Amino acid sequence: MLSQMLKEHQGKQVARKEELDLKRKAAIASSNELTQALVDHLNVGVAQAYLNQKKLDAEAKQLHVGATNFAKQTQQWLVLIEGFSSALKELGDVENWARSIENDLRSVTSALEIAYKTTRENQ
Repeated sequence: MLSQMLKEHQGKQVARKEELDLKRKAAIASSNELTQALVDHLNVGVAQAYLNQKKLDAEAKQLHVGATNFAKQTQQWLVLIEGFSSALKELGDVENWARSIENDLRSVTSALEIAYKTTRENQ
């Protein structure tokens, strides 16, 4: 009877050990699945962040090129405007010069008229 009880006890221990092994294997498999799911979820986020960073880098490069082109175009406009401003100043100078010449010629004309009249009167 005692040996019978010992065999039953050992049989139950073996059954419990097998049951614990099965549960341990199931727990390990579940934790592996959970870990894999978490890693996959994180990888999706990391991949999305990488793609976003790539897009941002491309857009930043494009913005830099656009800004450089804009700066060059602005410089060209400044040169044109400076030339236009100089031309306007020159026109102003030419107009002033023409007025001076016109006034001088009027003075000379007046002097010649006076001289002519004086000469006519004296004759």
